[in-house]
Amino acid sequence: MASLREKHQLHQFTVTAELDPPKSASSAVTENQVREIADYVDAVNIADCPMAKLRMSPIALSSIIQHKYGVESIFHLTCRDRNIIGLQAELLGAYALGVRNILTLTGDPPSIGDHPSAKGVYEVDSTGLIEIAETLNKGQDREGHPLGEASDFYIGTTANPGADDLDKEILRLEGKKKAGAAFIQTQPIYDLEDARRFLDAAKDLDLPILLGIIPLKSVKMARYFNTSVPGVHVPDDILAAMENGNRDTGLEIAAETCIALREMGTAGIHLMPVNDIPAIPYIVEKLRAVK
Repeated sequence: MASLREKHQLHQFTVTAELDPPKSASSAVTENQVREIADYVDAVNIADCPMAKLRMSPIALSSIIQHKYGVESIFHLTCRDRNIIGLQAELLGAYALGVRNILTLTGDPPSIGDHPSAKGVYEVDSTGLIEIAETLNKGQDREGHPLGEASDFYIGTTANPGADDLDKEILRLEGKKKAGAAFIQTQPIYDLEDARRFLDAAKDLDLPILLGIIPLKSVKMARYFNTSVPGVHVPDDILAAMENGNRDTGLEIAAETCIALREMGTAGIHLMPVNDIPAIPYIVEKLRAVK
């Protein structure tokens, strides 16, 4: 079976889905979620203590998912919790476990999480982490010392298609590509014009872009994105639909958006169901029904 990297090299449309690890010593909850979506996704993202809240190691969980269910994983790694030595150690361990896809993140500050007295490390930012992973791919550590064996990570980064300063966002992505980033997963998109502008502005990067989708569950959720999440814009027509709508309305909008994004030529979509796991099969079935 082709890997995510190979599918992107072949310009195949791909679907990824993001799951939060459990706050538990058992991986059973996430394993059950993977069983529900295994036939609908090309890879599963496993978050790294999202919102600075304690969760199971994304590397360990990614390894379990790959070995038990044959579903390729993308583990998130943040710069918040580890210094340069720790980041490199985590990466080498992940590679040895067969987890080869990484999404590089700076990480939310501990102050917003469930351990607010914890200290953030942040020796490097996400671009620095990309450079570290790429250096390991070249067979060296960050100090230039040779490794016993080089890694071969498929390195991902994030983007905001609705950024207020799109030129600045593209410049930032150019720096990340130069550092070694090979694919992009984005924040959620609701405005198709924002998606068009971003894809056009990013075309010279020549990187696979998986546009993010979070299905709306209520008009309250839609308004929250507009007022509290920078760069995420829910258009008036979607707000109007959600005024009298509910989860089902949001799912239908998400499916229609995914179909439109595929028609635009994006490399794929990145589904973030916010624990609504059945949303993933629903959306993918709609995609599959439209050739």
